[in-house]
Amino acid sequence: MSDTVDKQYYQKKDLPDGVKKAGYILTAIGLIILVLAFMFDKTRASFNALMLLMFLTSIGVGSLFLVALEYLGGAVWSTPFRRISEFLASIVLILPIVAIPVYLGLHELYHWTHLDVVAADKILSGKAAYLNEGFFTIRVAAYFLIWILFYYLITNNSKKQDTSSDQKLTKKNIKLSAGFMPLFAISITFGSIDWMMSLEPHWFSTIYGVYYFSGTVLASLAALTYAMVYLNEKGYFGDKIKKDHYYSFGALMFGFVNFWAYIAFSQLILIWYANLPEETFWFMQRWEGEWMYVSLLFMVAHFIVPYFGLLAQPSKMNPKRLKFMSLWILFAHYFDMYWLVMPTMSKGEAPFSWIELGFPLLAVGIILIVFNIKSSKNNLMPVGDPKLKRGLDFRF
Repeated sequence: MSDTVDKQYYQKKDLPDGVKKAGYILTAIGLIILVLAFMFDKTRASFNALMLLMFLTSIGVGSLFLVALEYLGGAVWSTPFRRISEFLASIVLILPIVAIPVYLGLHELYHWTHLDVVAADKILSGKAAYLNEGFFTIRVAAYFLIWILFYYLITNNSKKQDTSSDQKLTKKNIKLSAGFMPLFAISITFGSIDWMMSLEPHWFSTIYGVYYFSGTVLASLAALTYAMVYLNEKGYFGDKIKKDHYYSFGALMFGFVNFWAYIAFSQLILIWYANLPEETFWFMQRWEGEWMYVSLLFMVAHFIVPYFGLLAQPSKMNPKRLKFMSLWILFAHYFDMYWLVMPTMSKGEAPFSWIELGFPLLAVGIILIVFNIKSSKNNLMPVGDPKLKRGLDFRF
């Protein structure tokens, strides 16, 4: 079955040259802006570097989660596109490099890195056993190690299957995915707490990790959907991808738009209802001065637009609508990182300049370069997977 798909249906070919060129151009522009930003305003550059890291973490780790989820769920319809998620998941390999600028600005980002501040603050002193640079570095290294290790193990088995068509490799990946899932849940939760929630070490939320998780899955789904539709329109999947596949992606994105909104509202309503000063100040920062308008725009961008954009059934099967909403959701997720991070740096005023514009360009450039490198070395479809033909023939 898999040999038939490989030799008679699927033909490997490189991505359009424009993708490669765009990736290198955007990355070069982004790197120049990053360097200039650290030269002119290290604090502001550090906060933008943190947003960049958390956005790329969402795409990389979220894509690895989607790969593991397919194996655990035994999904068939998504098998032809799993390799796209594998390519996007390879971003985890460069996350330690992306984290370097953040480490250069640790003292600009986090109050708890200043020993004199911690010594004079009873709350920070009580959290010092957890919030200290040494333990922070160990935890971050552990997150990267977990993500990179499972990426290599799962994707290597997938690539081996292209030539061997050995179904035992699928069973191995199911077991690996089962081991990855609890570690993913722990690492993504504590990672979001360590990198972002600890920006305000006096504040806490027990739902913060789930909030970041919901946005992570939505963003990785959006990246996968855009790549799938774009590549299918360019003929990379042949002629077997139909509206049934499109609808599945559209429905998933719509579902996670609602899941994200539910988690975001749950966090807000619980803190609002309790009305405890030590909890409410975090939201008040985002509802004062210019941040009030940013917060209103954020709600429109992250929920209202994608909700109504994907609400109707035909919109979930329309390739143009899917591509637009995928890019919109990715923009909204970066907006989310801005909303989570920047009020700590600038209270009352919402900063935006060439610095805030350059880092997202760098993120897009990195994604395009990584995807192009991986696609040039590997098949775009898992041609040895025994579920591939059923995935291509999927109809609901």
